[in-house]
Amino acid sequence: MFAPMIILTRKYFGNVKFNQIRGRLIAQHAQVINYFCDYFEIDRTTRQHLIRLARDNGKRLGLLA
Repeated sequence: MFAPMIILTRKYFGNVKFNQIRGRLIAQHAQVINYFCDYFEIDRTTRQHLIRLARDNGKRLGLLA
Protein backbone atom coordinates (compact mmCIF):
# COMPACT_ATOMS: atom_id res chain seq x y z
CA MET A 1 0.00 0.00 0.00
CA PHE A 2 2.74 2.48 0.94
CA ALA A 3 5.47 0.99 -1.25
CA PRO A 4 5.22 3.56 -4.11
CA MET A 5 5.52 6.44 -1.64
CA ILE A 6 8.51 4.79 0.06
CA ILE A 7 10.24 4.13 -3.26
CA LEU A 8 9.75 7.76 -4.37
CA THR A 9 11.06 9.00 -1.02
CA ARG A 10 14.14 6.78 -1.37
CA LYS A 11 14.80 8.17 -4.86
CA TYR A 12 14.40 11.74 -3.60
CA PHE A 13 16.75 11.42 -0.60
CA GLY A 14 19.11 8.77 -1.97
CA ASN A 15 19.85 5.43 -0.31
CA VAL A 16 22.23 6.69 2.37
CA LYS A 17 20.05 9.53 3.67
CA PHE A 18 16.89 7.43 3.32
CA ASN A 19 18.40 4.61 5.40
CA GLN A 20 19.47 7.11 8.08
CA ILE A 21 15.96 8.54 8.31
CA ARG A 22 14.39 5.08 8.21
CA GLY A 23 16.70 3.86 10.98
CA ARG A 24 15.79 6.82 13.19
CA LEU A 25 12.07 6.27 12.64
CA ILE A 26 12.33 2.55 13.40
CA ALA A 27 14.28 3.32 16.60
CA GLN A 28 11.69 5.90 17.69
CA HIS A 29 8.86 3.44 17.04
CA ALA A 30 10.63 0.79 19.13
CA GLN A 31 11.01 3.39 21.93
CA VAL A 32 7.27 4.10 21.83
CA ILE A 33 6.59 0.38 22.18
CA ASN A 34 9.07 0.21 25.08
CA TYR A 35 7.46 3.18 26.86
CA PHE A 36 4.03 1.61 26.36
CA CYS A 37 5.22 -1.71 27.79
CA ASP A 38 6.91 0.00 30.75
CA TYR A 39 3.81 2.04 31.52
CA PHE A 40 1.52 -0.99 31.49
CA GLU A 41 4.17 -3.29 33.04
CA ILE A 42 4.16 -5.70 30.11
CA ASP A 43 6.81 -8.43 30.29
CA ARG A 44 9.89 -8.61 28.06
CA THR A 45 8.65 -11.52 25.94
CA THR A 46 5.45 -9.71 25.02
CA ARG A 47 7.45 -6.54 24.31
CA GLN A 48 9.66 -8.43 21.86
CA HIS A 49 6.55 -9.92 20.24
CA LEU A 50 5.06 -6.44 19.78
CA ILE A 51 8.26 -5.16 18.13
CA ARG A 52 8.33 -8.17 15.77
CA LEU A 53 4.64 -7.65 15.02
CA ALA A 54 5.31 -4.00 14.13
CA ARG A 55 8.15 -5.08 11.82
CA ASP A 56 6.00 -7.69 10.10
CA ASN A 57 3.12 -5.24 9.67
CA GLY A 58 5.53 -2.71 8.18
CA LYS A 59 6.68 -5.28 5.65
CA ARG A 60 3.11 -6.22 4.80
CA LEU A 61 2.06 -2.58 4.32
CA GLY A 62 5.08 -1.83 2.14
CA LEU A 63 6.73 0.55 4.62
CA LEU A 64 9.96 -1.42 4.38
CA ALA A 65 10.00 -1.47 0.58
